[in-house]
Amino acid sequence: MERSDIQTQYQWDLSDIFPSDEAWEAAFDEICGMPDFGAYRGRLGNAESVLAYLRTQDAYEIALMRVYLYAFLRNAQNQSVTKYISYLGRVTTLFTKLSSETAFALPELTSLPDELLIEFSKNPALSDYDTMFLRLLKEKKHVLSEKEERILALADEPLQTASDAFNMLNNVELNLPEMDYEGKKVQLTHGTYGVVLHGKDRSKREEVFHLYYGAYRKIVNTLAVTYAGNVKRNIFLKEVRGFDSCLQMALFGEEVERSVYDNLIASVHSALPVLHRYIEVRKNTLGYEKMHMYDMHVSLVEDADLALPYEEAFDLVEKGLAPLGKDYVALLHKGRTERWLDVYETEGKTSGAYSIGVYGNHPYVLLNYTQTLTDIFTIAHEMGHALHSYFSNQTQPYAKSQYKIFVAEVASTVNEMLLLRYLLNETTDKKIRKYLLNYFMDMIRMTLFRQTQFAEFEAEAHAMAEKGDPLNKDNLSELYYGLNKKYYGDHVVHDRDIEIEWARIPHFYNAFYVYKYATGITAAIAISDKIIKEGQPAVDRYFEFLRRGCSMDPVTLLTDAGADLTKKETFDAAVRQFSEALAEFESLA
Repeated sequence: MERSDIQTQYQWDLSDIFPSDEAWEAAFDEICGMPDFGAYRGRLGNAESVLAYLRTQDAYEIALMRVYLYAFLRNAQNQSVTKYISYLGRVTTLFTKLSSETAFALPELTSLPDELLIEFSKNPALSDYDTMFLRLLKEKKHVLSEKEERILALADEPLQTASDAFNMLNNVELNLPEMDYEGKKVQLTHGTYGVVLHGKDRSKREEVFHLYYGAYRKIVNTLAVTYAGNVKRNIFLKEVRGFDSCLQMALFGEEVERSVYDNLIASVHSALPVLHRYIEVRKNTLGYEKMHMYDMHVSLVEDADLALPYEEAFDLVEKGLAPLGKDYVALLHKGRTERWLDVYETEGKTSGAYSIGVYGNHPYVLLNYTQTLTDIFTIAHEMGHALHSYFSNQTQPYAKSQYKIFVAEVASTVNEMLLLRYLLNETTDKKIRKYLLNYFMDMIRMTLFRQTQFAEFEAEAHAMAEKGDPLNKDNLSELYYGLNKKYYGDHVVHDRDIEIEWARIPHFYNAFYVYKYATGITAAIAISDKIIKEGQPAVDRYFEFLRRGCSMDPVTLLTDAGADLTKKETFDAAVRQFSEALAEFESLA
């Protein structure tokens, strides 16, 4: 559909940021007058100057992020509109200039004696920045000279070129064909691909699978170059920062111990026989002699999907999240009625779903809603992100408001788990219960197992490049195909088109993000279990987690909330729930 076809109530209200493009232009012109950060150069050795500098930087960043938010969301509505591409580019240039102008600060601060940084961390006047000073103590050995930091800051924008190119190819210039579906010609999009792949018509699933990957295969050489370029970017940054590997650099930036990553990989590997048994059950339930990769998404229970209009779907989400309390549900409703969400797929709109929240503004949520249970859970998921940002921004000073990406998927998945529990408790229909168990198993498969598979691909691809091996369509596809066979086993035909699935995954351009989905669902299962079993004490601990932003390291935050990821048994508990759901599904069948 065109955007003009969508009722206003289903479009986000960007006037909460700026009332018009003209107002945005005026705000942009104002922030082009950047503060004289250079006046602080050489003066960051005492508390008064440090505080003045940090307050000035915070105020400017908050204003800049507001301008960015408007440009980003306008661009997301239709990525082919030149005006908003320009808006986004102009803001990005300011980010680069800001990084360049403030590049002196990090080397100057990290050159201070440890004792002085510790003193700053205990100074009440600098309390908004106490955790920052303690982190600087750990970062010292990875910080370069002022001149080198400035060069890296100036290089940031061009180093994003591979990611920018992929986004343009994937969202605007991917030549997806038309296909006959339900008696009419439809344009294949990322959204319709998912709808058809979840549908009953097996011949159409096979057709859309090959059409979709056929479009990627036509440009797979270019996509291999863009992905290899992104990996080279990470290796470059790893080398200049003095890390042993790109994975080490990513974990260090998130303040996550390597044991957490290793626990995830070990638990998932030991659980692969359970996943293979699930694949066998899926094959037998569907009654197929041979099951293909395009059969992995269709429901195992016919005529039981909750195909609800958006309004009814949101009502259901509000009921499902009632264990979190009236205030939480009221905030959900506020976001819905005050148009924080952009609901339906339109021409040129960014695919998928996400939430974005910046300090000083309420969060926004992008959806591409279709009437499936998956998209009902997507509402709960993205509003979990949104409210996490809301509580963090409301509670913490700007310097501590931006929670680490490592915990970003926890609140969203807690919402999904609570909604699922609500639906399972409410249903007395055997078919619906089987359907929900199927959905839960697929959630675990897609989030715990699949994202760990993605994480292994990333780690192996980076390791190959770090050894000097070139990355091309052949070795990337061979690597991915081997992992697909390892994870899914012998009960499914590994169709050759699946070998280029790596070429369409946007998160690969934000390296070592995907494993956080797997740790996120593991933590969410542990936390939601405690909310259901313990009630208000667990809810209170969870709300502390939502409000703490980055005021402490993310692993400690999750441990305090009830999910200790330094222990392998936390991961094993999530796998056990998958196995128990599979056993119940088999008994009902």
